[in-house]
Amino acid sequence: MKKKKWIIAADAPQDVAALQSELALPRLAARVLAARGAGDPERARAFLDSSCERIHDPFLLTDMQKAVDEIERTIAAGEKIAVYGDYDVDGVTATCTLVRYLRSRGVDCTYYIPDRLGEGYGLNTTALRRLYDEGCRLLITVDSGITAVEEAEFAAGLGLRLIITDHHECKEALPCACAVVNPRRPDCAYPFRELAGVGVAFKLICALETSRSAEEMLEQYGDIVAVGTIADVMPIAEENRTIVARGLGVLACTKNPGLRALLHTLGLDGKPVTSNSVSFVMAPRINAAGRMGAAALAARMFLTDSMEEAEELAQTLCDLNRSRQEEENKIYQQIIGWLEQDPRRHQKKALVLWGDDWHNGVIGIVASRLADRYGVPCVLISMSGGCGKGSGRSIKGFNIYSALEQNAALLEKYGGHELAVGLTIQRGNLERFRTQMEELAEKAGTGEEVVPCVAVDCRVEARELSHEEVNGLSLLEPFGMGNPQPCFAMENVVIEDLTPISRDRHVKMLLNKDGKSFYAFAFGMGARTCAFVRGDLLDIVFSAEINRYKNRESVQLVLKDVRWAEPEERRDTELADCYRSFCGGEALSREQAEQLSPTRDDLVAVFRHVRANAESGLLCAPAQTLYRKVRYEARSGMNLGRFLVCLDVFTEFSIVEYEPVGGELAVRVLPKQGKVDINGSRILRRLSDLRQAYQ
Repeated sequence: MKKKKWIIAADAPQDVAALQSELALPRLAARVLAARGAGDPERARAFLDSSCERIHDPFLLTDMQKAVDEIERTIAAGEKIAVYGDYDVDGVTATCTLVRYLRSRGVDCTYYIPDRLGEGYGLNTTALRRLYDEGCRLLITVDSGITAVEEAEFAAGLGLRLIITDHHECKEALPCACAVVNPRRPDCAYPFRELAGVGVAFKLICALETSRSAEEMLEQYGDIVAVGTIADVMPIAEENRTIVARGLGVLACTKNPGLRALLHTLGLDGKPVTSNSVSFVMAPRINAAGRMGAAALAARMFLTDSMEEAEELAQTLCDLNRSRQEEENKIYQQIIGWLEQDPRRHQKKALVLWGDDWHNGVIGIVASRLADRYGVPCVLISMSGGCGKGSGRSIKGFNIYSALEQNAALLEKYGGHELAVGLTIQRGNLERFRTQMEELAEKAGTGEEVVPCVAVDCRVEARELSHEEVNGLSLLEPFGMGNPQPCFAMENVVIEDLTPISRDRHVKMLLNKDGKSFYAFAFGMGARTCAFVRGDLLDIVFSAEINRYKNRESVQLVLKDVRWAEPEERRDTELADCYRSFCGGEALSREQAEQLSPTRDDLVAVFRHVRANAESGLLCAPAQTLYRKVRYEARSGMNLGRFLVCLDVFTEFSIVEYEPVGGELAVRVLPKQGKVDINGSRILRRLSDLRQAYQ
């Protein structure tokens, strides 16, 4: 795995003192605000403000009046209205928000959500004709439609009037419609461009209800609007901060049967509902329906008035999510197994891989996991016959959408943004596409190195992570894009214990710093692939939260990145230099010769570890990890230089062969050729001679 770059904000002690004094903030919360540029008390007040005064007039959105007039005319005429949404959480919640509102006014209203697997994103002419044939005369899009120029012309030819509400980037030509409501329109003067699709739908119903205050509207619809806004990773700032903060309050005691059933099924009843609850617990279940080709089930759950039906649908969403996880893990493990067979395969600057009949709904998640694991952009393509559909995820510093633009001649179609893309490609273009993506990534790496980065608010000491201080971070909520959960760094932390959890998909560590212990969780890092062992001295980057279990509360850490502490790194560097001096025939001190000289027990421990952990005869891991695992297993004085000497001795007798590949060692166990007497090793004899020279 590629090392992440830690970008640690500068301390601002004077700003922190001012925030503590004037706003009575806990010190840790004040440090985070200061790190994020809100060290001035007035700026901090503005940042923390979630009052309804921040909700803007919906009629500031271009074409909003036209949309309202057209909808009111349609309602007055008694005509049927269709809401056309999308299969992700934002699209589903936007659809249900608008449908619930229209039905509350007695409108004959239906909805349509395209099938992700069969239809893909956006308007399609087959669906438009079907809705027209069912009697719909006005169609309102939510979270989609802004680029549907040809489909809008088709709708007009049918006699189907169109209102578009969307939040995605506009192209040069807007679709021809009765109204196009989008805060990202170039001619739109709306003060806040970052509304989610459900946020734009919410503004539409606010415009249709001018007699009611924003506070009233959020009380009625804020729960579902907040869920969609958080799930679509929109910036939790300005107007969105109010929508999400108010919406989470409503969500905790929601009257929506679907949301109540989902909270109950997920065990969130009676617990604080935070943006993290939505992002990591609720949203994946709702998204799973769309990923598995059943987004309409999620919409039914939000729209039903029957608690019994809502509970059945909530359980179905959880079942679909398990199926999604199984499909995702199957593809992920298949790819990891193939990559680890030959470490050269994952040393490229980009990963472009394909497979027959990979599930289209999950390859984007798998690509994201691989991009994070290897620190490179990743594109996965599911092939069906001669054509493939792909999803790509990138890392900061490599614009993957721009890379697709430069490969447009090889693609049937593509779309997305800097960090995430989708594409369609013919089988005959796969190899060339992979080569060109690797070359583009290689060129990007010739300047400033493209590496994953993690932003850190501040360094902390263990004593600062008291229950009161960590609990005080909740004042900064809701967290999300633009206001991420606070991230801290702590140095020289010792691993006291390490336990695999969730079938070794994650690791729980007991960490100690200055006599204070914390449980910490490393998600996505199984014990088998974990680079660290008990007793290691670490530097960590993490978020801190309050764990509530059986009426007991404790501070727990969620690890974002881990590396060996500077004293450990320095020791490894010294031993590596010593080993290189020995290999180069340079003179060593007696102490250096002793440090490099393995005992028979050391040699046995290294061989046992390699043989026990090699898969298909091959073991790939950083040398720093391998020697530490041997040291822990054998309770020995193993160090990096001595470990490499052991491998050299085994290589001398053709027991193993090894080579550095990227930042790892690839150690291959060779076919056994009978017993060998390592006492005859030239390497060991030379070390012995060096030691004896000082006697």
